Amino acid sequence: MTERGGALRHVARDGTIAAPITGTPTVLAQGQGGLLDLALDPEFATNRLIYLTYSAPVGGGASATAAARATLSEDHTTLSDVTDIFRQAPAAAAPGHYGSRITPLPDGTLAITTGDRMRHADRAQDPATGYGAVLRVTRDGAPPADNPFLGQPNALPILFSHGHRNPQGAAVDGQGRLWVLEHGPAGGDELNLIAPGANYGWPRVSYGVNYNGSDIGDGRAAHAPDFTPPRHYWDPVIAPGGMVFYEGAMFAEWQGDILAAGLIAQAVVRLDLSGDSVIGEERLAEAVGRVRDIAIDEDGSILFVTDEGARSRLMRLSR
Repeated sequence: MTERGGALRHVARDGTIAAPITGTPTVLAQGQGGLLDLALDPEFATNRLIYLTYSAPVGGGASATAAARATLSEDHTTLSDVTDIFRQAPAAAAPGHYGSRITPLPDGTLAITTGDRMRHADRAQDPATGYGAVLRVTRDGAPPADNPFLGQPNALPILFSHGHRNPQGAAVDGQGRLWVLEHGPAGGDELNLIAPGANYGWPRVSYGVNYNGSDIGDGRAAHAPDFTPPRHYWDPVIAPGGMVFYEGAMFAEWQGDILAAGLIAQAVVRLDLSGDSVIGEERLAEAVGRVRDIAIDEDGSILFVTDEGARSRLMRLSR
């Protein structure tokens, strides 16, 4: 588990929380920044590789969304060979909208989500920056040979899609496709199915409005035909965190459904899918607190964490 202040911890099945693992990168734990996502390499059992995302301090109060690869010791106490495989540039002073999900893909590459850093929304439409984007890299941080923007002038070779606001959830479905959940402004949280090279419209179009009530862009909500529309959106928002596609024996009737963390919703949000469309929604564990991230345990029960400062909890939801 990651803690925003910078600690990485191993938690035993009986709930025992170990001392912080040593060797983690230095973070700027300010605003929404800190030690953020954690993913195990698909071959973790043999190579001990993990991936972390974090807000990297760059001086003068600025920070950058960064992703690192590291090796975790067998006894879960130490990280070694910690190496950045991505760092957003330019850095920004705003302490928010880091995005910052890292997700292994079926082909052995990694997807990294980044936000627009709050005050730089227009950069989400600039393919030369790593803002408001889904990036695709190898384990070493290099661009895969089939990336959609590879070789294009004034575009990051690791760029996979752009026009995102603040994608804090990402998961791969049973067909191997990447989906992301992202925060909208006042209204307009989105569930997007990611296509290589696609532009999802932020900040030109949105199903929400600015916090002061003014229009986003020219006030147009509909994304098509200029931008790729979301598969689902919320207004009012749920403020999404992490997400998973459910695979497990405990809730067999939920196979293939999305389970999403809801911060403002203060619940685990289940989305019933039919093909690529959401046909139903259910709130689970309502009023439990600001749900930040979610995972499925090997018995099919649901693990989730709340984001409430010193009152944050790791919880289990089962029959």
